[in-house]
Amino acid sequence: MFYYYGRKKQIIRHYPPPNYDTIIEPFAGSAAYSLYKDNWQKNVILFEKDKKVANIWDWFINEASVKDIKKLPDLSVGEKSSEFLHIIHAATKMAFHFKTIKVTPILARNWEISKRVFADNLYKIKHWKIINSDYSEAPDIIATWFIDPPYKGESGMGYRYSSKMINYTQLSQWVLQRKGEVIVCEGQCADYLPFKPLLELKGIAGKISKEVIFYRSTKSSTNEQLNLF
Repeated sequence: MFYYYGRKKQIIRHYPPPNYDTIIEPFAGSAAYSLYKDNWQKNVILFEKDKKVANIWDWFINEASVKDIKKLPDLSVGEKSSEFLHIIHAATKMAFHFKTIKVTPILARNWEISKRVFADNLYKIKHWKIINSDYSEAPDIIATWFIDPPYKGESGMGYRYSSKMINYTQLSQWVLQRKGEVIVCEGQCADYLPFKPLLELKGIAGKISKEVIFYRSTKSSTNEQLNLF
């Protein structure tokens, strides 16, 4: 929905489609998986520990109208902003630690594009739910679980709740307890689940990064009811 460091928008087509009526993203970020193609029509539940990110989702889901979005001011190159929604559009992993940011041509362009994306996609998310909480608080229900945590190692360090704050042994145990379908995204440093290669990405100066995936689907009783929300 919005620019976010580490978002999966450009590679989301490589991940398995959801096979259940509910999608849960325990590390919501910008929720690229839930917005992809017709996934948005599912019962989508987002969990986001970062309150500032959760507040953005809360505004979009529960308050904002297309009219409100069209009233959002443009950004001018050289000006400064302390608005968090502006700051994360800098698309840098340090954005989560900035209190103010100077508008660059890239940020101004990203913001201009995003305002159109907000307006065009707002109707898709009005039935979604956003919960400002840790992943471990997600309900133990049958769903497609799209789990995209801060990647283990240096690439996951920039977030407010970074990789250094995650116990990956506990995360792996929690993942294996999920019911339904589990999709876990990670980078090449991940070793806490039996990950398999997904694709290679070429970054700045030709640097190659490797995306890996853990996928598991379990058969569960169809009589279990989703009555927690």
